Amino acid sequence: MIKALILATLVGIIISLGQALYCMTSGPSDDKKMVHALTVRVGLSVGLFVLLLVGWRFGVLAPHTL
Repeated sequence: MIKALILATLVGIIISLGQALYCMTSGPSDDKKMVHALTVRVGLSVGLFVLLLVGWRFGVLAPHTL
């Protein structure tokens, strides 16, 4: 379950970055859309970090050893 949430969060981050890139390169337009997309990305990144910590704490995710 948590792995699916992590994957969905990563996809959301990529989509948000794509939206910000489109707003930035589309010419002079409303900068509020770009700021909103980047704000969403930061929120998703924080959420991803929390999900990784929770998954590690409960033993769902484990670091790989070499």
